[in-house]
Amino acid sequence: MRHSKILIASMLLFIFVFAGILINISPRELKSESKPKVFGATYMTMNNPYFVVLNNSIKEVVEGNGDILISRDPSQDQLKQNQQILDMIEEGVDAIFLNPVDWKTVKPALVACYEANIPVFNIDTYVYDDEYVVSTIISDNYNAGVQCAEDVLKKKAKSNIIVLNHPEMNSIIDRVRGFTDVIKGHEDHNIIYIESAGAELEVAMNVMNDIIEFNWEFDVIFGGNDPSALGALAALQLNNYSKDVLIYGVDGSPDGKTMIKENHIEGSSAQRPIVIGRTAAETAYQYFAGASVDRSIIIPVSLITKENINEFDIAGWQ
Repeated sequence: MRHSKILIASMLLFIFVFAGILINISPRELKSESKPKVFGATYMTMNNPYFVVLNNSIKEVVEGNGDILISRDPSQDQLKQNQQILDMIEEGVDAIFLNPVDWKTVKPALVACYEANIPVFNIDTYVYDDEYVVSTIISDNYNAGVQCAEDVLKKKAKSNIIVLNHPEMNSIIDRVRGFTDVIKGHEDHNIIYIESAGAELEVAMNVMNDIIEFNWEFDVIFGGNDPSALGALAALQLNNYSKDVLIYGVDGSPDGKTMIKENHIEGSSAQRPIVIGRTAAETAYQYFAGASVDRSIIIPVSLITKENINEFDIAGWQ
């Protein structure tokens, strides 16, 4: 009988100690050990194949680790994206991959993630308040603009240039800055007009339609991304614009490379969304493993022109 009481007492003690251990473990620690990690992702738009490829690259790594990726499309609406992030916080995601619509007005969502102890991995373009993100993984956007401008100087003795910008997106701001920095000081090369084109084909086409109606003399167009360049090309074709115009974009998209191959677009500085996505996901896992991660990871770009187009897979991304 005495032995039975001792045994019961020992079992009760074990249960109380084990329960005490559980009480001291945070819900997030329990979740990480018993369930797959859940990652959130939101991009400025999914109406651009670049972001589809980027998302799929992240998804491949996440699902390869047995975890889950939830992706959202705010359709170029920063208020909507902020709400998406708040919703993901409520859903209990472990981390968020963020490509902001507007690099400044995304701040309230960043603060909410910080207060909820949810790490944010910033992809493709910087956020203004980068102290709220763990790491930023982007292309060498400044150099993308530099590469396109240097090609213009190599191929033309003088030029009048249209620039299609998108000032809400820091990556395109940096590309335009790289392009204009190179053009400055070359008095025979003039940037005659800079206009926001929304980083989307349809918007850029409408902007170029308006510019063509101004009857300005121009012979170079620099688009902040490939959709902008393709939109400009569409406008020129719709208006039967007969003058020779060198059109440049940034992305190295399959559509952009096809137009280079067919001599409709002069060049595109190629980003590597597959590499960016994979690097972002791997950086997140390094962070969760307790390893130190770089605050900024810059992925190189390469200028694609008709001279080297055969070195690239036209149908695919980098």
